[in-house]
Amino acid sequence: MNLPTKSPSIRICIIGNQAFSLINFRGSLIECMVGYGFEVFALAPDFDKDTRTVVQSLGAKPVDYSLSRTGMNPVKDASDIIRLALLLRRLKPDITLSYAIKPVIYGTFAAWLVRTPKRFAMIEGLGYVFTSPEGAEPIKRRALRGAVSMLCAKALRRANLVFFLNKDDIDEFSKRRIIHPKKAFLLGGIGVDLDEWAAAPPVTRPVKFLLAARLLREKGIVEYAKAAKLIKQKHHDTRFVLLGSLDTNPGALSRGEIMDWVAEGTLEWPGHVPDVRLWMAKSSVFVLPSYYREGVPRSTQEAMAMARPIITTDTPGCRETVIAGKNGFLVNARDVSALAAAMERFILRPELIEGMGLASRRIAEERFDVQKINQKIMQQMGLCGTSQYSGQQGP
Repeated sequence: MNLPTKSPSIRICIIGNQAFSLINFRGSLIECMVGYGFEVFALAPDFDKDTRTVVQSLGAKPVDYSLSRTGMNPVKDASDIIRLALLLRRLKPDITLSYAIKPVIYGTFAAWLVRTPKRFAMIEGLGYVFTSPEGAEPIKRRALRGAVSMLCAKALRRANLVFFLNKDDIDEFSKRRIIHPKKAFLLGGIGVDLDEWAAAPPVTRPVKFLLAARLLREKGIVEYAKAAKLIKQKHHDTRFVLLGSLDTNPGALSRGEIMDWVAEGTLEWPGHVPDVRLWMAKSSVFVLPSYYREGVPRSTQEAMAMARPIITTDTPGCRETVIAGKNGFLVNARDVSALAAAMERFILRPELIEGMGLASRRIAEERFDVQKINQKIMQQMGLCGTSQYSGQQGP
């Protein structure tokens, strides 16, 4: 791209790990910033023609940079930080906002190297590295967590403020001395557009469960399939849908595993779909049996906005979306029997689907309105209202 030669009043660089996530998770924030008259650069390592066009339609300027999403290669990673620093020196931002662990580390370091005046980071969940495995933990994962913790600590010391989506993650980073609590701001979720994700009529016959997620073991997909198999032995007409594409993460499921569930009639798997809303509207209950270190799952916020009851785990991030017995049920992670029992409650009492769905919508309006959350972010960045870098927490 052609870099501008004249510096406007305020320039903002948003540094992510995927063009897709910039559009889907930061799109409304970009529009908000552009609406205030700020010049926004959206940085990602994997732009194509379509994603570049969408970012431009939001009013931002797409910028390519080098980043490996997974794995650690010290030589390449050091080279990527230097190249990112040189890029930021050319862009001359007044503010950077990095999100996802790798961009948080590299983006904050690079912005510090070129003396960007304000440096912000967003921790959207602790992910694979901080997810406790079942059984003995491999030495490799412990070593990786140690390295990531050290790098995060060094990077976040150079940030003005760090946004977190749940308090468990603040506590974890504080306990590990990765961040001082006064530098943390509890956002409570990234939010959804409540008009775009409008409430849909309840579906009670047949009861259809939906799970939409990256196809990782840690998302509880194996437990979902096992619970579905138990339910189908008693309630043959009940349907179980799984949405999502195959992944390259170390915890990814194989195509063969998923196709086995499809072949035996346990799950329906359309793969990745362009518009989840169409599938959500045809579902009865949204299920996310995750034990992945979530921030606050976006998929669950979307389901709540569409007035769907939620079954999820009593784990960091996931528990933020359910008031037990009001808009759904919380179950212990990896507990197939408890998951199946929660599902069966909706089958035996389908009237719960409408009542709990309406409660989900009300909670989404109170907690997960993306417009309100964008204003919180903007205020803390000093772009509107009053900024307070003092460990303040959102409601």
